[in-house]
Amino acid sequence: MDRNIRSVDDVLKLMDSLFAPEADRWTGEAGAWWDGFYEDRSKPVPFFVAKPDESLVSSLDKGVIAPGRALDLGCGPGRNALHLASRGFEVDAVDLSPGAVAWAGERAAEAGADIRFHCGDAFADDAPGGPYDLIYDSGCFHHLPPHRRVSYLELVERVLVPGGHLALSCFASGAMGSELPDAELYGGTGLQGGLAYTPESLRWIFSGMEEIELRRMRDEPADSPCFGEDFLWAALFRKPDGSGPLGR
Repeated sequence: MDRNIRSVDDVLKLMDSLFAPEADRWTGEAGAWWDGFYEDRSKPVPFFVAKPDESLVSSLDKGVIAPGRALDLGCGPGRNALHLASRGFEVDAVDLSPGAVAWAGERAAEAGADIRFHCGDAFADDAPGGPYDLIYDSGCFHHLPPHRRVSYLELVERVLVPGGHLALSCFASGAMGSELPDAELYGGTGLQGGLAYTPESLRWIFSGMEEIELRRMRDEPADSPCFGEDFLWAALFRKPDGSGPLGR
């Protein structure tokens, strides 16, 4: 007989286990799956290109985000981490996939960029702990199951400085991603490649933060120096200067 639930973390891990192993894309055990995804670097995957998100470039060019310490969540091959470093940020970049981190490290070495890469779970105790002026997330959030939004908000609350920014891009409802209700995702279907979000759902989830921008990412042509796909939301939120749990 197992009686092994005594904390929120225990509950979250139990809920992780409700998904079939092949549906797991978010825990520390998922690195091998992502390694397989990144193994063929020539695949026509949009975000394999060595270009930063157009929304990130836009926010920096407008001066909405100022250089400081940045955390790149789910950095993949490092395209946004490289751009942040080139704009004067001190960058920590985290990804579950050893293959992705290796690729990102190669790109950083070629560019002469000083980026601290961490291979592992961003929610684990040994993950980089900040504090950060910017958390940048291009495609991590929509791969989390509903219960792990609790972990995500806790991470933002813990490592982002008051007045700091959270910038993220995620699947837009009606364009990309699963639109099943949260409860139905625990019926054995998995996350179906990622979850779609409406503007209203993002505003509700991040209601403890100030909305700076929430729009569709611009679709960038192949010859653009930036990455952009209009099936994504581009969102920018600011953490309040005062204290208080973001999830309330």
